[in-house]
Amino acid sequence: HSLHTPLMSVTNAISAIIVVGCLVGLSTMTGIEEAGMKTLVAVLSVIGITLASINAFGGFTVTQRMLAMFKKG
Repeated sequence: HSLHTPLMSVTNAISAIIVVGCLVGLSTMTGIEEAGMKTLVAVLSVIGITLASINAFGGFTVTQRMLAMFKKG
């Protein structure tokens, strides 16, 4: 468990950075002139937020299960 928890923390941090990047991408869409490009940025941002959120939630779940295996009693 001492190796697993730091690794999951790093992957959760990377997922958080991806979510923040996607949110920044969505917030700066106003400067994009082409309608097709706005749609592409919006779709890719939503997909990125969804997948990174699932990954982070799954990481926390796996970490909790892993740590529960080592609790006594």
